Amino acid sequence: MDLIKKLSVAASALALTATVASAQTNLRIQTHFSQETLSGQLAEQYINDIQEMSNGEIQIEMFYAGAVVKAAETFDAAATGILDCDMTGGAYQTGKNPAFQFTGDLMGGYSNPYQQMAWLLHGGGRAAVDDLYKQHGMSFVGWWIPGPESLSSTRPIRGVEDFKDWKFRSPPGLATKVFANLGASPIVMDFNEIFTALETGIIDGADAANLTNNIGLGLYDIAKHTNFPGFHSMPADHLACRTDVWEAMPAHHRKIMEVAMDSLALHNATINEVKNAQNAVKLRSEGVNLYEWSPEELGKFRVAVKAGWEEFATTPEAQALLESHVSFLTEIGALQ
Repeated sequence: MDLIKKLSVAASALALTATVASAQTNLRIQTHFSQETLSGQLAEQYINDIQEMSNGEIQIEMFYAGAVVKAAETFDAAATGILDCDMTGGAYQTGKNPAFQFTGDLMGGYSNPYQQMAWLLHGGGRAAVDDLYKQHGMSFVGWWIPGPESLSSTRPIRGVEDFKDWKFRSPPGLATKVFANLGASPIVMDFNEIFTALETGIIDGADAANLTNNIGLGLYDIAKHTNFPGFHSMPADHLACRTDVWEAMPAHHRKIMEVAMDSLALHNATINEVKNAQNAVKLRSEGVNLYEWSPEELGKFRVAVKAGWEEFATTPEAQALLESHVSFLTEIGALQ
């Protein structure tokens, strides 16, 4: 009997060992950030973290700066099997459903990344975003938000009036509508096309990133005007994986990736807050003009944004997500 028990225990141990040994996840992920930017470096740290925490069970082949497909095509590339995961942002997918705008950037809604993360973690946001992604064969893993962005421009951008006839690189989605309504001419293009477009005069400016990432992109070598603190946009970059791949992963691998995303979000928001403040001092010393908009000008922009929200929420999913954001902002006293 003792021999049978020992054999049974040994067999169980061997089965467990075999199960652990077979727990291997290999993923191909693309981000729109280049490795030279702070966001690119943080993405690399995320990959290192999950590989180390999984003791090598999670292995990542990482592609930067749209190396496989353009940024806006990354989601589809993951959904169709060219990649496994998309580390860009939901707002690139507004052509599928305008609701994707409200999974990434409310434009002028949240004041800082901590408010926006609070909606995701404590306001029902995670489930709401995941429901939309699953309709398109993808599963939402998490957000990381660097904070309010700053526009870069070869012309002064002191207030709303300066947006008239201002040609600029815009992400797809709500931003094109809001700025066009204010008289600007948005042109959707990839990150890696911005510098040349500025250099050749195709555009006057860019809605690209915050001060720190704009420096990483080299934009202030040409564009000597910017706004700080930022106010117009605070996109949440996401990690989303193809649902069949995600659900086939061991539960502990999924948990490692989710918790590591929350850690990335904290490190991203805090380091960008520090770096942006430091870089504001540096840019001023280098002759770049930094404009802090008055409450009156900010009010004009906010009116245009709120009108844009309603214009953009044209599907039931978009309306539901917008209502969720507005309800949460109202509850915490951030929206009247």
